[in-house]
Amino acid sequence: MHPTPDKIRCDACPVLCYIREGQLGACDRYANRGGVLTRVDPHVLLDHTLAQGGELVPFLPSAREWDGRVIREPQTFVTAIGAGTTYPDYKPAPFIVSSEVGGVDMVTVVTEGIFSYCGLKVKIDTDRHLGPETAAVRVEGEQIGHVTTAEYGSQMLSLGGVRHLTGGSKKEGRVTCEAMLALANCKPVEVTVDGGVTLVIEAGKAPIINGVAEQRMRVGCGSATIGMFAKQWLGLADEVVVVDDHITGVLSEHQAGKFLGVPETGIRLTGHRSTPGRYFKVAQPGTGWGGTDLTDPLSILRAFDPKHAWPGLRLLMVSTTGEHAAYFELDAALAPVAKELPPELLRSVARIRENCEPALASVLFLAGAGGSLRAGVTENPVRLTQSVKHAFTRVTSGGAPCYIWPGGGITYMVDVTLLPENAFGSVPTPALVAPIEFTMTRADYAALGGHMDQLRSLAEIAGAADAKRIAV
Repeated sequence: MHPTPDKIRCDACPVLCYIREGQLGACDRYANRGGVLTRVDPHVLLDHTLAQGGELVPFLPSAREWDGRVIREPQTFVTAIGAGTTYPDYKPAPFIVSSEVGGVDMVTVVTEGIFSYCGLKVKIDTDRHLGPETAAVRVEGEQIGHVTTAEYGSQMLSLGGVRHLTGGSKKEGRVTCEAMLALANCKPVEVTVDGGVTLVIEAGKAPIINGVAEQRMRVGCGSATIGMFAKQWLGLADEVVVVDDHITGVLSEHQAGKFLGVPETGIRLTGHRSTPGRYFKVAQPGTGWGGTDLTDPLSILRAFDPKHAWPGLRLLMVSTTGEHAAYFELDAALAPVAKELPPELLRSVARIRENCEPALASVLFLAGAGGSLRAGVTENPVRLTQSVKHAFTRVTSGGAPCYIWPGGGITYMVDVTLLPENAFGSVPTPALVAPIEFTMTRADYAALGGHMDQLRSLAEIAGAADAKRIAV
């Protein structure tokens, strides 16, 4: 296919679409308008305000320039959202903007990067077992990632990446790209985990696990819960067991209980006793009590030791979220008998729930800003990398702060909820399109070998007809 009078060729990505007059390219980002290749979405500018009170502390990319004063950021920040792409990136970035901050001449280079090397790190606040570690996470039957190592009170997923985008079947790449794009733009996506649950993920919202919205993340492991609330149980219960898939706590054996003078109760648990009052592997992972497969907490108890136990012993069993709780008293044969939770222990369970934070799904976009993208900033790309590493250049994504990973390259990570709406796009290579901005002093930009002849003033950009201003 070749250009004709009613078609133009788009060079914004490797697909190189031929676009007819009035039509969009495959990415829905570029159109042929009167024979001119045009970015169809507005260019987003952030207007900083002090509506919330207090001073805004700006980033001064070179510590050498900062004299310790607190000053305001420029009123308008030019993001890369809607800025377009200059593929291949030996060409200068679409916008290289000069401005002044506190008497210092600044430069912000903006571009929408095309990332085949990108992924999502997803944090699910829940005790529930989502699936075995390394289990495949699927959408439409296609693997888009896997379950990775759990963190404190949360399960973690690693999604996307170049192997799923480009290393599998065409459908796998398409489905992975579509799912990542939706998640990055804070839209819900339903996934299934091999050997585990069905999960609806939406950044900044509660995860939905097997059709049920999660309410809270745990207050801590079972041992930590004992440490936090041991004193509040004195005189109300003789023994407390906090059931947890990772570390189940037992009050009378725990150091907190010893410190408070709680006597031995003769309680004996299944599982592996790690240190006093801390037990591993009391049950299998699941969606029941404390992230275990338990529906009956008594199943983890063995017979009480008659040398220390006594009839009438009061036993509270509770989960790390307070979602599950039960109260027992030992009968004459030292067997636990279920009783109604006394009001004072109900208040204790409510206190555990009160200390649990709301459960959220968090989505972080992770990408490598390497390759030719850097050539759109400077003629000597390694100098940009070095400038970022030395904190002379600040990296943002849609105006949101980024974490830069140590080591080689510019591998950055950003919380997708901090970006303006629909900041991410895609191209059918497949790859995600994400905004990225590099801000530095004008002197540092010149030292990088930057495209100084492409500088445009902030006033010129802010006054463009297609600019969309967002107050932040």
